[in-house]
Amino acid sequence: MRVGYVAIVGRPNVGKSTLLNHLIGQKVSITSRKPQTTRHRILGIKTTEDAQFVFVDTPGIHRAEQRPMNRRMNETALQSLAEVDAVLWVVEALRWTSDDERVLLSLAALSCPVILVLNKIDQVTRKGELLPFIDQVQDKLKFHCILPVSALRAQQLDVLEKEVFALLSEGVPIYPADWVTDKSMRFLAMEVIREKVVRQLGEELPYEAAVEIEFFKEDERLVDIAAIIYIQKDSQKKIVIGSKGARLKSIGSAAREDIEKLVEKKVMLRLWVKVKEGWTENSTFIDTVALLDHLAMLEQTNQPLDQS
Repeated sequence: MRVGYVAIVGRPNVGKSTLLNHLIGQKVSITSRKPQTTRHRILGIKTTEDAQFVFVDTPGIHRAEQRPMNRRMNETALQSLAEVDAVLWVVEALRWTSDDERVLLSLAALSCPVILVLNKIDQVTRKGELLPFIDQVQDKLKFHCILPVSALRAQQLDVLEKEVFALLSEGVPIYPADWVTDKSMRFLAMEVIREKVVRQLGEELPYEAAVEIEFFKEDERLVDIAAIIYIQKDSQKKIVIGSKGARLKSIGSAAREDIEKLVEKKVMLRLWVKVKEGWTENSTFIDTVALLDHLAMLEQTNQPLDQS
């Protein structure tokens, strides 16, 4: 078999998580229209008869690093480039920004092949501008190839997979064939809840919410989950809860439906909202939440999300 790690990198909001989900055929990384939705390193695993692709979704690399949370996201993304077999650098077709230049600096010293993925071609109305754009970017780095795709519409992803396959080395599978991620169900539940917060309150709370799973218990018929949504201000707490609890109920209902699809059984989900002032500036808090997530993953490595 051919086996290898493939990092998916790029600036925020270019469609990296959407690309990962469509490449493996299942949702393991949360998405929204808001940049910096992805905060963690997420593995997406696709095993076929002749290959195992281990895609590494990363937070968006960006210039602004004033807050500890932003610095941690950049560190996570850059660390994911170590010891991968190939890199998919995702940029938005016809759009080049200073954050793309920041990514370019990070990739300049890599020795592994880099495929430039021009995403969102379904949104390009003037197709004739694609070739001049490719001419503009092709000399920025020595690319293995440049591929226009639409991650959302799954256009050209079969071609992309063939190019990645050619870059993998012969070896034995790293993960069991039925795994699609290394993350625990507890971690995925946390991310689903955060996705619903971002999607429903993205304008009011674009980056201000964190989620911690306080209780997770699963039996044959039911998964019982209690989670805390952390925000920074009392005024934000009212926004999350909403009038007579309507917004929090809506977030919980949407999250519960998605988690039930993942676990294929009933879910009891209880949510609380707590104020943690300045948590995005608090390195200790960020480290603690990350550690709890990691420990939860280790506790449940015998319960991976499988392809069934």
